[in-house]
Amino acid sequence: MPEGTKIDPQDAVRRLRRLDCCAVSDALDRLKLGSVVSGVPQQSGDTRIAGRAITVKLGIGATPKGPPRHLGTAAVDAAGPDDVIVVEQRSGIEAGSWGGLLTLGAKLKGVAGVVCDGPVRDIDEARAHGFPIFARTLTARTARGRIVELGTQVPVRFETATVEPGDYVIADRSAVIFVAAADIARVLDAAEAIAANEAAMAKALLAGEPISQVMAAGYEHMLTR
Repeated sequence: MPEGTKIDPQDAVRRLRRLDCCAVSDALDRLKLGSVVSGVPQQSGDTRIAGRAITVKLGIGATPKGPPRHLGTAAVDAAGPDDVIVVEQRSGIEAGSWGGLLTLGAKLKGVAGVVCDGPVRDIDEARAHGFPIFARTLTARTARGRIVELGTQVPVRFETATVEPGDYVIADRSAVIFVAAADIARVLDAAEAIAANEAAMAKALLAGEPISQVMAAGYEHMLTR
């Protein structure tokens, strides 16, 4: 599909959940797109996650005007089963960007999972709930008196990636990947074609064909077709 093709968001999430990060990464290579972040471990839960981004920006500064609200709660209130909460905490201060009560609240809402560019605390609670969280570092230090919420549903940074609210997220033990909403239709088409090609090669291997023959016939040209 051409860039900017409209696609039903629920259908896009359903299709994305059938894929893994390697197929999506290969599709991004084929289309010369980016936003693959490697080396972010899955700290809790044991399933791949995918959904649309509900974003939270944390850091140093004055909180936005309005009634006081604990950081992260607006995102949990806004999120549902088709969503992944994406948290930016790039202040350099060791302070939890996500915690145990937020995990429980998100699990009760059916949220798909959380990816954090910043330390996460109460990870044992998340593991007990089986709730998927991806984050590079852990901490016991509270956010209280250290960082504040600067905005919800605003553009955020996740390492090298810029993430807009409503972009698509997929995360597994290989990577965390962000796909712009405008690109999701063609990325899904490409990733599904790649996954189908790999499935056909696996079938050929199981049927007894030599791996050198199977790989030479399709693998090296997969990203140019």
